[in-house]
Amino acid sequence: MRWLKIVLAALAVLALVAFGAFQYWQSRLAQPVAIEQSMLYEVPQGAGFDRVVDDLVSRGVLAEAWPFKLAQRLRPSAWPALRAGEFRLEPGMSSRAALERLGSDQVVTYTVTFPEGWTFRQIRRALDEAAKLKHTLKGVDDGEVMASLGHPGQHPEGRFFPDTYRYHKGVSDQAILEQAYARMQAALAEVWDGRDKDLPLKSPYQALTLASLIERETGVDGERARIAGVFVRRLEKGMRLQTDPTVIYGLGDDYDGNITRADLQRKTPYNTYVIDGLPPTPIAMPGMAALRAAVHPADGDALYFVAKGDGSHHFSATLREHNAAVRRYILNR
Repeated sequence: MRWLKIVLAALAVLALVAFGAFQYWQSRLAQPVAIEQSMLYEVPQGAGFDRVVDDLVSRGVLAEAWPFKLAQRLRPSAWPALRAGEFRLEPGMSSRAALERLGSDQVVTYTVTFPEGWTFRQIRRALDEAAKLKHTLKGVDDGEVMASLGHPGQHPEGRFFPDTYRYHKGVSDQAILEQAYARMQAALAEVWDGRDKDLPLKSPYQALTLASLIERETGVDGERARIAGVFVRRLEKGMRLQTDPTVIYGLGDDYDGNITRADLQRKTPYNTYVIDGLPPTPIAMPGMAALRAAVHPADGDALYFVAKGDGSHHFSATLREHNAAVRRYILNR
């Protein structure tokens, strides 16, 4: 019986040692990360668990590597697969929580915004200046950009939906454009399918072009449909649209901030004072409100409008009334 007591005593000691070792191991997993302020940590593409743990130890974030390597070996399924990208580690979080975050969806994201009414040139400038974005299209001409998106031969203007787009480090500028292009295609298909009957528009692309004119003419919610109504009635009557934003777009780099009488008479493919109908392409990115206005123009008899100087417009049914409004709101000012 004496040997049995010895064995039981030895087992008890071993159990205590094992329990103590287990508790120590768990305490090492739970110890706080050794940082005093929030930090960004990037998991490289293809980096394995051991490599990341060793790197965190070398940076002083983790005290030692063995507790985590052991835990991952014993229960691989208990640890999420690491994700490439940037993650924010916070003071006070446990070492285990820090490693779990590196396998979570809490990747640090950035944003790039394309406001309504922007041109494709402005979009490209914003992408070129966007932080942490992978720039693959710098110096590439617009035609090559559209070809890289799978749409060779398409004019890029107006084909990208204005919005704020989120991305994480390493996402390419091309990926952002692909997303914006798909958004515009979906929005245009939606409004075209629900369009009013008997519009003088032959295709979704013409609706997109008209929406771009509306977008550039006004940012007032209540006016978009009224301006669309003016444009639609002029198209139906064979009247030229005579909208200044098309003059400005046609001038390109020659536009100096002022439109002269000579500019209104200058022949460009976009100058709706000298061409009939719509310009050949959109002149900007229209938002959803302008797209809806283009296919749901307001009823009425107005054929003219003039800016009042406060962001809104005065609408007129006759040229005489319009000329009086021009004198009141432009010439006198």
